[in-house]
Amino acid sequence: MLPSPVPEFSVPRAGVLSLREREEIGFQLAQGHGVRRIAAGLGRAPSTISREIARNRVGERYSPSLAQEQTWARARRPKPRKLDGLALREQVATMLTGRFSPEQVAGRLKVEHPEKPEMQVSHETIYQALYVQGRGSLRLEVAAALRSGRVSRRPQRPEGPRPQRFREMVMISDRPAEVEDRAVPGHWEGDLIIGSTASKSAIGTLVERTTGYAMLLHLPEDHTARTVADAMITAMNTLPEQLRRSTTWDQGAEMSLHQEITMATGMPIYFCDPHSPWQRGSNENANGLLREYFPKSTDLSFHGPGILENVAAELNRRPRKRHGYRTPAEVLAELVSNPSNKSGVAGTT
Repeated sequence: MLPSPVPEFSVPRAGVLSLREREEIGFQLAQGHGVRRIAAGLGRAPSTISREIARNRVGERYSPSLAQEQTWARARRPKPRKLDGLALREQVATMLTGRFSPEQVAGRLKVEHPEKPEMQVSHETIYQALYVQGRGSLRLEVAAALRSGRVSRRPQRPEGPRPQRFREMVMISDRPAEVEDRAVPGHWEGDLIIGSTASKSAIGTLVERTTGYAMLLHLPEDHTARTVADAMITAMNTLPEQLRRSTTWDQGAEMSLHQEITMATGMPIYFCDPHSPWQRGSNENANGLLREYFPKSTDLSFHGPGILENVAAELNRRPRKRHGYRTPAEVLAELVSNPSNKSGVAGTT
């Protein structure tokens, strides 16, 4: 009767075989024992033992010393990491410093390099390089540029009708269905980013619902209804008619001249319910991103029209998952050049 397996090796383990395990394999083979018997004694899978024997032979015999030497050699050999490639690393770093999220970077690389797997990387690998491999230079280069999100709770809407704040307001409940499902481009959401109280400055933000394309209004002196109306009329009339279908805004005093804006641009303005910012979800998301550039309680008049154009362009170059990682600028340009082609444009987020 064969002796019982050594108790030391009876507990299953994962990972690389130890030198003592390899010596036991050599001893058991010399005794004429089979792979399954050896595997059971070591607490290893038979396939593990079979591979170990097959790749560490000297002639017809298994060599524990050769197996251990090869293990040490593999451990000393540097392992190439996906982000060690200079071209890929530089492009990833550029996108991250451009405030792309890791998921946006990964998706955009597939769009730009569909035939080059060496220029693609998963967003998990990017997160690993930034946070797990914390001493790597990638984290030092771009970690400060990563965005952070937040979850906000939607307040309950009080029941009952409310008096209209402005004359002849059209509420969001009367907005056409095509606006809600983003199927037709040209419907916008708008709001203000307010600067410091002392400066009275502001920036108007407009986001097209279908594409996510953003426009910014320069309001350095004040954000009165007159100033906002003039800036909005000027900006909107730079767009082709098919991209001027409607705007959704909250009930801020800056919209008291909404009828004048509609007359000058041909765009009806729909008003959100009070205290309901989620009814302008695209615009609220953009405002959160813009606060990275324009912190609260600062004088926004320091940021001239050129700076606002550059910031808007940067936002419009960020790839969007709902567009297959194309950018809002690319999608809008496609719509302008071919208005009848809306395939792959509509989204729900």
